[in-house]
Amino acid sequence: MLKKVTKNSLASLLLCGFVGAAAAQAYPTKTITIIVPFPPGGTTDVLARAVAQKLGPVLGQSVIVDNKPGAGATLGAGLAAKSSPDGYTLFMGAVHHTIAPAVYKTLPYSFEKDFAPITTVALVPNIMVVSEASPYKTVKDVVAAAKAKPDSLSYGSNGNGTAQHMIGTQFQMLTGTEILHVPYKGSAPLATDLLGGQVTMSFDTITPVLPFIKEKKLRPLAVTTAKRSSTLPSVPTMKESGINMDIGTWFGLLAPAATPKEVTARLNTEIVKIIKSPEFQKQMFDIGAEPVGNTQAQMAKQISEETAKFSGLAKAAKLAIE
Repeated sequence: MLKKVTKNSLASLLLCGFVGAAAAQAYPTKTITIIVPFPPGGTTDVLARAVAQKLGPVLGQSVIVDNKPGAGATLGAGLAAKSSPDGYTLFMGAVHHTIAPAVYKTLPYSFEKDFAPITTVALVPNIMVVSEASPYKTVKDVVAAAKAKPDSLSYGSNGNGTAQHMIGTQFQMLTGTEILHVPYKGSAPLATDLLGGQVTMSFDTITPVLPFIKEKKLRPLAVTTAKRSSTLPSVPTMKESGINMDIGTWFGLLAPAATPKEVTARLNTEIVKIIKSPEFQKQMFDIGAEPVGNTQAQMAKQISEETAKFSGLAKAAKLAIE
C-alpha cells in the first residue's frame, strides 16, 4: 500500500511539473498589466514603462502600465495583491512598501506574504533639492535655518509612509530639527510646488528632479546614499555634509503570491536580461538610476531585511498612520 501511494504521489508530482512547464511555455497569451501605485511622471512610473516597452516584444504580447495612486502607494499595492495570480497582473513595488507595515496601523495586504518577488529593477539615490531661488546653498544652511525657527521650513514627499517621508523624518532626528512634512500623491505635483516655492525642499529620487536640476531650476544639496550618484558626481553625499545617512530607493517587480513559480521564474529570466542589456543600462544612467537585476531569492531577502530596518526607525520616530 505504501509503495502504491508513493508511486501515485510521484506520478502526481511529475504531472504537476509537466503542467507547470507547459503553462510557463504557453504564457503569455494576452496583455500583461503592470500596476504602478503613483501617478505618471515619477520614478516608479518611468521605470515600469521602461521595462514594459522592452518586455512586450520579448514575450510577444502587449505590456501596459496602469497607474493607481493613493494612500502612500498602498492603494495600488492592495489592488495588485488581490488580483488574479496568473502572471497577467504585475506590480512595480518599491522601498515604500517595506516602510508601510511599520507606519500604517492597518493594511489590506502583507507585502512579504501576498507578493512573489520577480526582480529589483533599479536603485535610485534620493536627493535633497531646493528651488534655485532658495537662499540655501548647502545642507548646513538648511539645518541652521531649521534650528533657528522650528517648523518654519517644509519638505514634500510622495505621501505618508513613503521613502521620502522616512528620509525627511530621519534627517530631522539626525540634525535635531523640526521641519513640516507636506505629503503629495506623487513626484509631479510635488515638483510643481517645489518650483513655485510652496515647499522648501524635497528628498525625492533623482529621476523626476533631474531635468529641473539640469535646467538650473532646482538646486541639489546632497544625495542620501553613501556613494555619490554616477549621474550627478559633483553633488556631495549627506555623510560628506556631516550627516550620517545612507538611504536610497529601490524599485522592483512582483506578482501576486500564488502566481505559478514557473511563470515568475520566466519573468525573472527575461526581465534580468533586459536590465543587463547595454541599451537599458544607458537608459537608467540617463535618468539617474543604478540598474540591479537580481534573483527572486535576493529580492525576497532585501524585502525582509528592509521591513525589519524601517520598523525600528518608524518606532524610534513614533510614526503611525491610521
